[in-house]
Amino acid sequence: MEEYQDHSLSGRVFQKIREDILKGKYEEHDELRENTIGKELGVSRTPVREALRQLELEGLVSIIPNKGAYVTGISGKDVRDIYVIRSMLEGLCARWATENITAAQLDELDEIMLLSEFHIKKEGNINPEQVTELDSKFHNVLYEASDSRILSHVLTDFHGYVKRARKFSVVSEERARKSIREHRQILRAIKEKDADLAEQLANEHMLHVMQNLKKQGYE
Repeated sequence: MEEYQDHSLSGRVFQKIREDILKGKYEEHDELRENTIGKELGVSRTPVREALRQLELEGLVSIIPNKGAYVTGISGKDVRDIYVIRSMLEGLCARWATENITAAQLDELDEIMLLSEFHIKKEGNINPEQVTELDSKFHNVLYEASDSRILSHVLTDFHGYVKRARKFSVVSEERARKSIREHRQILRAIKEKDADLAEQLANEHMLHVMQNLKKQGYE
């Protein structure tokens, strides 16, 4: 029982540090001190050490013997690679969502679209955080609608990895409007049960986001 509790604790510490890295609390090359993090989270050094080892396996942390653990972060190449992979998986997700989506999930997507379109009507007054949050909700509903636990898990992880980059991708008013139009087209294809078109539009949507990041110099 005690071993299970220790494992569960290190898992929670892992999730917290991971989230802090992805949200930008820690910058690339920052040192992650076991003592400091342990005090912040109210835990001993052991679960922190285990969490850092897990983060090293994910590529978010680099542990240098006799020196310490340092944030590796997500590089520009990582972001580009993730978007290329996502462009394929998001298409598959849209296809499966077309086949499995429920009426409740369609209603939820409609509500997200109405809120998104409401926000972009505020000319010159777009809140990037609100747009990003609604964008995340749209994709999360599609992940759930795909009815695939594995696909949903993979895409949710990728979504988290590029969270900071995604804020750049919707920060411009022009891109925000295009992104919402693309979401509307994907949703229309899903409602019309056109799995081929939904897959194609979802693939293109991710490629457009990637092109926008490149245009803004996010390398």
